[in-house]
Amino acid sequence: MRKRIFALLLAAAMVLGLAACASSGHNDGKKSDEKVSGESSSEGAEDMTFDELKEAAKGSTVTFYGWGGDEVLNQWLDDVFAPNMKEKYDITMERVPMDIDQVLSQLSGEIQAGEEDGSIDMIWINGENFQSAKENNMLYGPFVEKLPNFEEYIDTESEDVTLDFAYPIDGYEAPYGKAQMVMIADTAVTPDMPKNTDELLEFAKNNKGKVTYPALPDFTGSVFVRNVIYEICGYEQFLDMEADKETVKKAVEPALEYLRKLNPYLWNEGKTFPDSSTTVDNMFADGELVLNMTYDAFGTSVKIADGTYTETTQSFQFDKGTIGNTNFMAIAANSGNKAGAMVAINEMMSPEIQADRYDKMKVLPVVDYNKLSDEQKEAFDKVDLGKGNIPQDELLSKRLPEMPAQLVPVIEEIWLEEVVGK
Repeated sequence: MRKRIFALLLAAAMVLGLAACASSGHNDGKKSDEKVSGESSSEGAEDMTFDELKEAAKGSTVTFYGWGGDEVLNQWLDDVFAPNMKEKYDITMERVPMDIDQVLSQLSGEIQAGEEDGSIDMIWINGENFQSAKENNMLYGPFVEKLPNFEEYIDTESEDVTLDFAYPIDGYEAPYGKAQMVMIADTAVTPDMPKNTDELLEFAKNNKGKVTYPALPDFTGSVFVRNVIYEICGYEQFLDMEADKETVKKAVEPALEYLRKLNPYLWNEGKTFPDSSTTVDNMFADGELVLNMTYDAFGTSVKIADGTYTETTQSFQFDKGTIGNTNFMAIAANSGNKAGAMVAINEMMSPEIQADRYDKMKVLPVVDYNKLSDEQKEAFDKVDLGKGNIPQDELLSKRLPEMPAQLVPVIEEIWLEEVVGK
């Protein structure tokens, strides 16, 4: 979910033409013929028991739409999760890589056109995209209370699960994995890693032209800026702030001033910024930058292991902490296979699948460790997080909450006006 649209859906009348595009040439978004056999899996799904949902979903296809920029995740979904779903439930998983703005644009067009058996079943979504989609009646729910693994293994009272960027979920999303921002440096190149924004400014001065961050609204660039705001302005005031631009601008002005001071020492002197977190990651791996940042808290060890990063690469965070959130899965309001989608989402929250993701991809799990059996705990305990990561206890002890979803696009707009090239 690296891109956002917060106001796109407010102009629904403009997207009627998208439905024709979606139905006349978007093959990777259309369900296979096999899906037709599961057509009844949406009719009355809200009244089915979970066993009935599993039976209704047999032989069907579930489409899973989401950001496709993580090749490790893509491979895991194709080689581990999809075969597991086929073997256990006779459900075919069809992964459709697409940025979230395109996903919601396509979904909006299909709903406007009255398509009841839409091309989209599951959606990887969170933040203001979820709020916008939910408020525009584009999502199915509530559904999480029907999922046994949600009730048995998830801390259903945790704000990591009940809120998405401070917005109430109300059962319209189920947790997928946890994320937390970390910064990354090669200790052989820059042994002293900044512990706060003052030290980051000195770090940038000492490595002029070799520090930058992705241009907003890139997901990682946006969280970096919000983290700077938290560091300089505190975070409590933002948790119940209205999305009034002038109010927000006044509150974040000290951070904007800092970011402007940082600009002269950045890559291209802050006149422009790299277009994506992927670009920044590649620049860091190639040695063009000495600082990287990511929401993938344990991703450094994965890239050390595959040779992308050097053995001396290390993740770090500011002493005051870094922002963390939860990735979620939702179901399209016009999904033709709601039963299959619920079965797949339930399976994604199983301790076995979560432990496998934790082991193979080093993704922070969403299951509540205290709810696991001793055998299930062992599967998590034996995972070697590898080199270069912040210990999990230390990482989570400095986990800061996300801002309310409605503030994020406002801050991104302010950044564009008040920081870029200034």
